[in-house]
Amino acid sequence: IKQSGLGREGSSYGLDEYLEVKAFHVGGL
Repeated sequence: IKQSGLGREGSSYGLDEYLEVKAFHVGGL
């Protein structure tokens, strides 16, 4: 599995996780 920051290749998986982490950080703080 190759991950590149925003997950351009695996947008289906990478972006989903990226958005979840972002929402968690924003909601957490």
